Amino acid sequence: MSKSKKIEFRPNDYVVYPAHGVGQIVSIEKQEVAGISLELFVISFEKDKMTLRVPTNKATEAGLRSLSNPETVDKAMTTLKGKAKVKKAMWSRRAQEYEQKINSGDLIAIAEVVRDLHRADDQREQSYSERQLYEAALERLTREIAAVSGKGEDDAQRQVDDVLVNRVAAA
Repeated sequence: MSKSKKIEFRPNDYVVYPAHGVGQIVSIEKQEVAGISLELFVISFEKDKMTLRVPTNKATEAGLRSLSNPETVDKAMTTLKGKAKVKKAMWSRRAQEYEQKINSGDLIAIAEVVRDLHRADDQREQSYSERQLYEAALERLTREIAAVSGKGEDDAQRQVDDVLVNRVAAA
């Protein structure tokens, strides 16, 4: 059970929870659940108006991690510049893969989804489910870039948009 080691996070630290994206640790509290005393990270996801409690000893297993470093953000931006790789598999299968990448919490995998689902103005219209996946991935990507850079989400959104628009222009 080496995976259930305790991670050191403090209140006010920004963290990434794979299924929800970037959140901020509000506090670390002790709570009794079914007669067992647990220490919990209380994580606030302001944008989603949601609070999540994760046992500190299970945080690694749950996939809780620190924000990406600037080098990883640069790699993600480079990934965005690449050519979209759209498999010829059925949409339901591709959608499942995209969903897994988004929920992996891996910034590069999320950037791949944004790159693959991005549509230029002159390209065919996205289906509703494509748009939903694209927007979910884009939101996760921009929130983490904003948190890492310390700039606002609007700046991060512009940065990502610039890369995507320039990629399309270069193609």
